[in-house]
Amino acid sequence: MLRILRNFLPRPGNSTRPLLRFLSYLDILGLFQRDPFGNSMFLKRLVIFTAGWPTYWRIAVANKLKIEGIEYLEDLPDRNVFFISNHQTYFADVISFYHIFSNVKWGFGKQLFPLYLFAPRAYIFYIAAKETMKAGIIPKIFSLAGAILVERSWRAEGVNVKREVDRSAGDSVSRALKEGWVISFPQGTTSPYAPIRKGTAHIILDNKPIVVPVVINGFRRAFNKTGLKYKRRNTTLSVKFKKPLHIDENSTLEEVTKTVEQIIEQNMPEMIAEWNALKEMAKRGE
Repeated sequence: MLRILRNFLPRPGNSTRPLLRFLSYLDILGLFQRDPFGNSMFLKRLVIFTAGWPTYWRIAVANKLKIEGIEYLEDLPDRNVFFISNHQTYFADVISFYHIFSNVKWGFGKQLFPLYLFAPRAYIFYIAAKETMKAGIIPKIFSLAGAILVERSWRAEGVNVKREVDRSAGDSVSRALKEGWVISFPQGTTSPYAPIRKGTAHIILDNKPIVVPVVINGFRRAFNKTGLKYKRRNTTLSVKFKKPLHIDENSTLEEVTKTVEQIIEQNMPEMIAEWNALKEMAKRGE
């Protein structure tokens, strides 16, 4: 119980003045708090609260959310935790993580109770493609909830490209990890079994976070590619958290990349073959 109550204590401010630092403990709404990028934490909580109600309905009522491994989240530290997951839709995946993390903050376990929206876990960030989050008013609003925007060097507007790697992305992720939890989709695309980008390995080796692997399923069946429209209701949405691990800091980029591929189950030959066969059938109109 005491551990859960500690989750609701405001974080102390960075001021060196004792009085201001003391007053920051009373700022339970985050009115005077800023995230590492200078954004208002109060606004972030407001966005999560507002977007949380309709999205709760989509994932937990219109569909069935099945959560495994919730026990691995309960004792994680507040900072330097890196969640890596396969990816199926632009928004529904990460929105589900926000709901689950806030639910755990309140000590509710596997069953979502949206009371957590009144005091969500706010120090959460997620890595997202800049072009995706700039494409429309809804993505721009979602960005306020903690998006770390990166410019993909291999793909833009649905086509393959070659451009200079966004060097600022790693610095931004490092700043976010120092303050909270970061969600990453290391394939950088919603296509299954796509290659793992080495930027994820750089982040792990540079910051030495606790790495929590996540495997999701069902989102592609339930929602369209954006995750904002239904394709099919009453679908089981599976989110499986695996045991946290520490990556050996002496590992090479290639070794870490291979490890990431394995722990998020994107290296299964039989599943890759089945997916490729389905794509071929779709092309032929079968």
